Amino acid sequence: MPLLKKEKVLTKKSLLLKVSSFCAYQERTQDEVRNRLYSYGADEDLTEELIAELITENFINEERFAKTYAGSKFRLKKWGRNRIVKELENKGISPYCIKKGLEEIDANDYTRTLKALLDKKDEEEKEVNLYKRKYKLSLYVIRKGYEPELVWDVINELFS
Repeated sequence: MPLLKKEKVLTKKSLLLKVSSFCAYQERTQDEVRNRLYSYGADEDLTEELIAELITENFINEERFAKTYAGSKFRLKKWGRNRIVKELENKGISPYCIKKGLEEIDANDYTRTLKALLDKKDEEEKEVNLYKRKYKLSLYVIRKGYEPELVWDVINELFS
């Protein structure tokens, strides 16, 4: 006969301790914390109460999350603004926080990174037809989230 696993009932204090260490490890959104609390078996009222407490104690700060997320995705993965905005929206971040997050990206660095991505891709591209080559380069960086107007300005500048 298999042993039945006893469900461990967590108290409010132990839940707060667990979820605060979860938040202290790295920046989290309210949705991530909410999902974690539900996975621990917390009900909706307790979850919202704990989230309010975590916000008050500054364990959860969505503006700070957006700034960290936008800056790191741009610097590490070379994502463009459009991709970053979409990902933040998918995480349930407010438009105000998204705007604040995008302020972390310096305009000169942004253009410089776009040019570097295009240069690198241009070296790898085997297409000889100039129009197809430009099209392939543009698709590559637009998929990474760069704005089409800016992409075409930079491509035209590179091939002029």
